[in-house]
Amino acid sequence: MLIGLSIRDVVLIESLDLALGSGLTALTGETGAGKSIVLDSLGLATGARAEAGLVRRGAAQAVATAVFALVPNHPAWAYLTEKGLEADPSEDLVLRRQLGSDGRSRAFVNDQAVSVAVLRDLGAMLLEVHGQHETVGLLDSRTHRPLLDAFGDTAALAETVAGAWTDWREARKTVEALRESVARASAEAEEISARLAELDRLDPREGEEAELAEERALLGSAEKALAEIATARETLGGDNLSSRLAQALRALERARERALQAGASPEAEASRRLAAAVAAVERALVEADEASSAIDLAAEAFEFEPDRLEKAEERLFALRAAARKLSVAADDLPRERVRLAEALRVIESAGDDLTAAEAAVAAARALYVETATALSAARRSAGDRLAATVEAELAPLKLEKARFRVAVEPLGEDKAGPQGMDRVAFEVSTIPGAPFGALDAIASGGELARFALALKASLAGRGSGEAAGPVMIFDEVDQGVGGAVADAVGLRLRRLAEAAQVLVVTHSPQVAARADAHWRVSKTGDEARVSTRVETLGPAAREEELARMLAGAEITDAARAAARALMEA
Repeated sequence: MLIGLSIRDVVLIESLDLALGSGLTALTGETGAGKSIVLDSLGLATGARAEAGLVRRGAAQAVATAVFALVPNHPAWAYLTEKGLEADPSEDLVLRRQLGSDGRSRAFVNDQAVSVAVLRDLGAMLLEVHGQHETVGLLDSRTHRPLLDAFGDTAALAETVAGAWTDWREARKTVEALRESVARASAEAEEISARLAELDRLDPREGEEAELAEERALLGSAEKALAEIATARETLGGDNLSSRLAQALRALERARERALQAGASPEAEASRRLAAAVAAVERALVEADEASSAIDLAAEAFEFEPDRLEKAEERLFALRAAARKLSVAADDLPRERVRLAEALRVIESAGDDLTAAEAAVAAARALYVETATALSAARRSAGDRLAATVEAELAPLKLEKARFRVAVEPLGEDKAGPQGMDRVAFEVSTIPGAPFGALDAIASGGELARFALALKASLAGRGSGEAAGPVMIFDEVDQGVGGAVADAVGLRLRRLAEAAQVLVVTHSPQVAARADAHWRVSKTGDEARVSTRVETLGPAAREEELARMLAGAEITDAARAAARALMEA
C-alpha cells in the first residue's frame, strides 16, 4: 500500500507531503490545476521516464519520494534481495528520485543508490496505471495468464504443471549429459583401454615414487660406503688386533703370577699395578671384539643384490614416464587407474543407463502433458466464465457493443514451459462484427481505462487484492461519460477499493462521491508566481467541491443539495 508521497519542486508544486490510506482516494480539480503533476511525481518516484521539464522553474532539481507499506511476502522484498540491496520487510519501502534541471537523475531505494531500472522494476510490482494516455500493469499480456489462473482457482494445478515441467527438464538434462558422456567415452574407449592395461601391468602404489627415489639414492652411495668401511676394518687390524691383545693379556697374567711366586703380596704396589693392567687389557679385548662386530654389521647393511640399483631405477623411470604420458603426478597414478576403470565401466553400462534415463524422460513428459492438458481445459473454462463476467460489467460502463474474450491458444511442445502449453491473452472487439484484438490495439484511451476497470472489477477478490496486488491508479476513467455511466464507474471503483488501494483522478462528482478520501487540486498565486496545492477535504469542503463539479463556476443551493445526496447514496 502507498502510504506517503512527498513532492519537491516538480512543475508547479514547490513542496507537498501527502499521506494516503486504504480504500478509494479521489483527486479532483479544474482542468489545468495540476492533477497530472501528482501522478507524474508518483511516476517519477517509481522509475517512469522523466525529462528536465518536470523541474520547477528556478529550482536546481525535482525530488519525488514514494513510501510503501508492504506485506512480508511481497515480491518486491525478494527482488531487492536478488539485487543485493538491504531490505527489511518489517519496515517501509522508500523509493526516491532526484531529477536535475540538466535532465540527469539519481535513484534511491531506502537511501541506497540504485539504477532507474531498479525503480522501474519495483514500480511495475507496486503500481497499475490505467488512463487516457497510459495503461500499464493489467494490460501487460504477461499478467493475463496468472490473472486467469487466480480467477479460475487453477493456481494449484498450475503449480503442479510447473513441478512436472521441472522434472521433465531435469530428466532431459540427465539424458543429454549421459549421451555426451557416452559419446566422449566411446570415442576414447580404445585409448582408455590401452592406458588402463598399461597401468594394470605397472600396478603403481601411492607413495611409491618417493620410496624408489630414496632407495636409488641409498644404493648409489653404497659402493663408496663399503670402501670406507673396509678402510676402517683394515685400520683396526681386523682379528689381528684381538690376537695381539690376547697375547698381551697372557703375558701380563704370567708376570703377575711370577711376582706372587717371588713372595710379593697382592696388596703390594707391583701386584696392584699388574692387576690394573690385566683389567685394562681385558676391557680393550672386549671393546675390540665389539668394534669388529659393529663394522661387520655396518658392512652388511650396504650389501645389496648386484642388480638391485638397476631394478629400482627402471621402476622409478617407468612410473615417471607413465605419469608424464597421462599428464598426472606419479602419486596420482593409482587414482587415474580407478578413473579409467570407471570410464570403461560407463561405456560398458552406457546402453542400460541411457535406456533407463530415456524411459524417465518419457514418463516425465507424459506426466507434464497430462497435467498441462488438464490445466488448458481448466483455463478455457475459466476464460469463458471471466469473459461472461467482464461483458456483464461493460454495458453499465457505456461499452454495451463491446465484446471481450480470453484467448487460450495451444502452444507446441517446443514452446511449452513451466506455465503450461497455452498462450493466454485478453482480447476485445469494440465494434459489432469486428475481429478481436489486443486491448491496447483495439480500444481508445477512454475505452481502455473502462475495460481495465471492468476487468479489475471482475477479478476483484481473485488474487488481485491489496495484500498481493499493486496500487491501482485510474486517470480520468470517466472521460466522456456522465450520469448513470459515471455512477456505474464510481460503484465499481468503490467495490474494487474494498480489497485494494485505488487512486482515481476524476471530473465526475458521481465518482468522487464514492471515495473514502477526497483531495482537491488547485492553483494559487498570480501571473508572476503560480503554484499547485493539494488539500484533503473534510465533509463540508467536500460537499462544496462536489457542488462545484455539478454546477460549474456558480455554485447553487440545488447543487449543494445534489452533492449531499451523492455523498449519502
